[in-house]
Amino acid sequence: MHMAHTPASMSALGRSALDGHREIAIIGLGKMGSAIVRRLLQKGWQVHGYDTSAAVVRELSGGGMKGANSPQALVAQLSEPRLIWLMVPAGKAVDEVLFGRSGISKKLSKGDIVIDGGNSFYKDSVRRAKKLKGLGITFVDVGFSGGPRGARDGACLMVGGEERTFRTLEPLLRDLSREEGYRFFPGAGAGHFVKMIHNGIEYGMMQSLAEGFAILKKSKYKLPLSRVAGIYNHGSVIESRLVGWMKLALEEYGENLASISGAVAHSGEGEWTVKTARELKVPVKIIEASLEFRVRSAKKPSYTGKLVSALRGQFGGHTVKK
Repeated sequence: MHMAHTPASMSALGRSALDGHREIAIIGLGKMGSAIVRRLLQKGWQVHGYDTSAAVVRELSGGGMKGANSPQALVAQLSEPRLIWLMVPAGKAVDEVLFGRSGISKKLSKGDIVIDGGNSFYKDSVRRAKKLKGLGITFVDVGFSGGPRGARDGACLMVGGEERTFRTLEPLLRDLSREEGYRFFPGAGAGHFVKMIHNGIEYGMMQSLAEGFAILKKSKYKLPLSRVAGIYNHGSVIESRLVGWMKLALEEYGENLASISGAVAHSGEGEWTVKTARELKVPVKIIEASLEFRVRSAKKPSYTGKLVSALRGQFGGHTVKK
């Protein structure tokens, strides 16, 4: 399949990797990775995949993916130059896949591209980019927003690294994102940095919504909260996807949210945002307070916590029931 509008200055890597056969491997086939596989298959990509769950690999292989029983076997299936997308949990798992005893970096060749589509800490991405560059392998960090639904229907992608590589990857990024849903930010780790701050802001927005709805519920008025969310989301200043998800959660679980945990789980991004703000001497009282609320909620669950948990379940597919 020919991809038009390839700049004349683009490297041979760009032309052969994406312009000709459009072949990619996905490592990590959880909710997000599986949705990416299905979307790319629908877009006409040749997709290879690996996950620690053999059952997931079998299921997706039945839909057209070419499965592998190890990361190394996955790499061996690809024609060069290779394009590999990692969708594994941030932290040690990424380093293990790349540089561990059975890491794929030992099997990759100069000119291959590795994309970390998970929400890794940006400093880890800087380190990994430098290490892989020494091996002649290009590393690209992509902050991925939209949850499993976005992965299936079109995501928001924040792309770091080098612009030349970004241009090479644009056919892939277009196919994965919603319309106008990807942007480049120069520098290793920049994409993950932008996504980290996005998630810190998200913490504060979710906390504010939950606190407001907790006040509404406790007031003397008999206020159907889903109706309140509905009117807020029709032309008000706070109209947003988050308010829409609040309405859906209240309708799905009932306004008491009896089956939802009041202890709110938290991933690394909020904490990373607060630590980075301290390094840069930027006050972030709202984001910091929302993070502290989540930490305290483990011992002091509350209705406000239930609301935040319910939102996490709606947009991220996180487990939020008791």
